[in-house]
Amino acid sequence: MGPLPRTLELFYDVLSPYSWLAFEVLCRYKNIWNVSLQLRPTLIAGIMKDSRNQPPALLPRKALYVKNDVRLLGQHLQVPIHLPKEFFFVIFKKGSLTAMRFLTVLKLEHPELLEKVSRELWMCIWSRDEDITEPQSILAAAEKAGMSTGQARGLLERVSTPQVKNQLKETTEAACKYGAFGLPVTVAHLDDETYMLFALTRWSCWHIFWERSGWALCLQL
Repeated sequence: MGPLPRTLELFYDVLSPYSWLAFEVLCRYKNIWNVSLQLRPTLIAGIMKDSRNQPPALLPRKALYVKNDVRLLGQHLQVPIHLPKEFFFVIFKKGSLTAMRFLTVLKLEHPELLEKVSRELWMCIWSRDEDITEPQSILAAAEKAGMSTGQARGLLERVSTPQVKNQLKETTEAACKYGAFGLPVTVAHLDDETYMLFALTRWSCWHIFWERSGWALCLQL
C-alpha cells in the first residue's frame, strides 16, 4: 500500500490567466504526484482589496510583461491562451463575480463537475474572448462541461443567495488568512505544516517541501 495522498488547495479565479495555468498543471499531474486536489473558487477582487495590492495590469511595464509571459507559458504548457482584445475592460470593468458565484454553488451541489466547468469558463475568456458576465455564456460553458440546461439554470438562479455569497466570501477570506495577495495561491498541507506558494513560477520550490516530509515529486513540466 502506497503513501496516502497529500492535500493541495488551489485558490483561483477564472479572471486570472495564471490561475488557469496552475489549474491545468495540477489537474494534469495530481495523480502522478499523488495529491488530493481541492479546488477553491475565490474572488480575486476581494483579495486585491484586502491586501491593498495593485494589479500588475495597471503598471505599463508589468502589463506588457504579463501579456508576453502568459503567451509563452501557455505555449510551453500547451494551454490555448489568447488574450482578450479588450484586455483592460475585461479585467477591470467586467470582472468575474457572477462566474465565481456560479462555481461556488457548483462546488456545493455538483463538485464532480467543478473542474470541467472551471476549464470551460477559462476557455470563454482566455481562449475565445467571450463575455462571462452574460448568463448565456455561463450556461453555455456549463453545458459544454456536461451539465443539462435545467441543472445549469437552477444553479445560476442561486448565485445571489446569501448562502452562495457567504461561501465565496469565506473562501476568499481563507485565502487572505494564508497570506494571499493575488491569485493563484496553492496551499500544501504536509504533516503538521502548511505552505503557501503564489503564482505558477514557484513550482520548482515544491520539491523542497516534499523532501522535508519524505515525499518524492517529479517536476518535469
